[in-house]
Amino acid sequence: MRKNVFYFISTCLLVFLIPIGLHAKDDGKTIKVDRFYIYEDQTHQETINSVAKKDFVPTKSNILNYGLSKSIYWIKFNLNTQPTNNTLIYLDQSRLSVAEMYLVKNDKITSVPQFLGLPSKLAQGVSFNLNTNIDSHTDIYLKLQTKEMFIVPIKVYEKSTLLDFFSMRQVFFGIYTGIMAVMFIYNLFLFVIIRDRNYLFYIFYILFTWLAQITIQGYAIKYFWSENSPINDYATVLFSCMAILFANLFTISFLEIKTYFKIGYNVLTVIFVLIIGNILLIFIAGNYIAFILMQVITSVGALIALLIAIYVYFKKHFKPAGFYLVAWSILLIGTFMFIMKDYGFIPYNNFTIYLLQISAGIEVILLSFALADKINFFKKENELAQAQALSASLENQRLIKEQNVVLEQKVKERTEELESANGTLNITLNNLKSAQSQLVDAEKMAALGQLTAGIAHEINNPINFVTSNVKPLQLDIDDLKEIIKKYENIDLTGDIEAQIHQIEAYKKQIDLDFVNNEITSLLSGINEGAKRTAEIIRSLRNFSRLDESDMKPIDLNEGLLSTLVLVRNNLPDNLTVIKDLGNLPKVECMPGKINQVFMNLVSNAIQAIKIKEVQQKEEFLTIKSWYDKQQVFISIKDTGTGMSEEVKHRIFEPFFTTKDIGEGTGLGLSIVFSIIEKHKGNIEVNSKLGEGTEFIITLQVNTP
Repeated sequence: MRKNVFYFISTCLLVFLIPIGLHAKDDGKTIKVDRFYIYEDQTHQETINSVAKKDFVPTKSNILNYGLSKSIYWIKFNLNTQPTNNTLIYLDQSRLSVAEMYLVKNDKITSVPQFLGLPSKLAQGVSFNLNTNIDSHTDIYLKLQTKEMFIVPIKVYEKSTLLDFFSMRQVFFGIYTGIMAVMFIYNLFLFVIIRDRNYLFYIFYILFTWLAQITIQGYAIKYFWSENSPINDYATVLFSCMAILFANLFTISFLEIKTYFKIGYNVLTVIFVLIIGNILLIFIAGNYIAFILMQVITSVGALIALLIAIYVYFKKHFKPAGFYLVAWSILLIGTFMFIMKDYGFIPYNNFTIYLLQISAGIEVILLSFALADKINFFKKENELAQAQALSASLENQRLIKEQNVVLEQKVKERTEELESANGTLNITLNNLKSAQSQLVDAEKMAALGQLTAGIAHEINNPINFVTSNVKPLQLDIDDLKEIIKKYENIDLTGDIEAQIHQIEAYKKQIDLDFVNNEITSLLSGINEGAKRTAEIIRSLRNFSRLDESDMKPIDLNEGLLSTLVLVRNNLPDNLTVIKDLGNLPKVECMPGKINQVFMNLVSNAIQAIKIKEVQQKEEFLTIKSWYDKQQVFISIKDTGTGMSEEVKHRIFEPFFTTKDIGEGTGLGLSIVFSIIEKHKGNIEVNSKLGEGTEFIITLQVNTP
């Protein structure tokens, strides 16, 4: 393939060079001008009267090439041959903004209008008609300014020769336009069928390349818009930038540069951004700066694209890049030769002026081949991959058949091993279930032991209160009985007044008022003890539903209050319990399980406060409940030791505990989490080390 690329490029060079050599000589019908002289007017203020007195500089060629310039150029020359009425001065430049001609003879100045006698369908550039009054002593002045590049070939033709010249150009233009149109329609058709974005970028590249060329050649103002149209001022730079833009996108996509050459992809991305910026610059700053940047971007981008194509083809062995490399090389060679003719290195004739169009036509044809070759390349790769996959599949089938016998034997042996292991696993599973049950029972017994200790202490206090009041109450009642007995033993036949006096003395002796008050106080104490005992019994009866598994509506606030009563014995002296219980609807749940949750969380909160190394003067345990949007929320918050982030993320793990060995099973919060999960609720933990912990329980309220 490399040899083919070399031979193809060499052949293309010969194709270009042969017509150049054949047509290097003049056809003999062009009137010779010995020398042109030029004067550059940078002020735009000079007139023919002032310019005629200026010193002109001789030029080296009849092709005036002064690059991108805003100056007005005055050209002076004389004819060494007597012209006829059909002799025309032809300026081969369709983008002239100023084109005027003056004749100066014997200090007499004559203005010559542009010649409009040529057929409009053929005429391009600017022509001026000479007459027989001009001789070798007549100075001819041309005042010229272009819209973009100042490249103005000047020829003196007979009218018939110029018409032949135009006819030949029309043929080239028709061939070029035909090639571009066929390639555009053909690739548009392929894009509609294949939906490959390479074709989309390519057809837009063809379109804008063609528009840029017909604008430069002057066909646009003949067939599409007038010379005074606003689009005519921007057309050359705008269409050239758009062509470069889509050439850039086509190069990135077609050569798959993002895959094969990441650095090249980044460079072309930068060029893409520069092109977009230059397009915007056309309308902001005008053509002059945008034209310069367009030339720089085009030159740099074309060279980079060529280098990337060489890298992708020769280093990455991406075969479709071969056609791209040939096509791009031909375009660059044609462009280079096209520029050389403007500097006089090669002849300026009907072939060389169309080198750019010829090379562009060959390029678009070869790029179409490249797109087709890329499809074939991937098709072959796909076929090869399918063949390899089929071969691998057949090999796998053979191996499978060979291994089936061995596998069946191994499966049988493995099945026996699994059955044996399954029996062992069942035994292990039963042992684990038994151990889990024992651990849960141990946790329940631990909770029951804690509960029993609290109940014993709580009941003992009011009972002691009652028993301690019974004996003093008995003594006071005995005194009252003694007074009653004395009244009953009064001898009505005796001295009643003396007997009454004796009884009154006894009343003073026992202080009857004190006895009465004491009896009232003792009865009140006994009543208070009875009430506290009844409260404890009621709380115990509410909490004792530990193993109930039926769902029933309960008041969660009642469970919280019962829990606080039962743990009251464990509260340290500096702990203040804050109860902020809202108005809650009854919630469907298992009462015993929910009470177990409350007991575990409240007990943990109390213990977290107790083990705090630095005790505050007043610590707080806050119990809060509220109802919002069909949900009940329970918050149990303490000012205890708090937890680190690591501990907080592990507290619900079974057997995880921060307590010393023998002080906890590590199942309390795991059971809490399991109970809340069974109730389809949620438990959230907010904790900060050294500041305390808050557990927030969320339960759904099922309304009928």
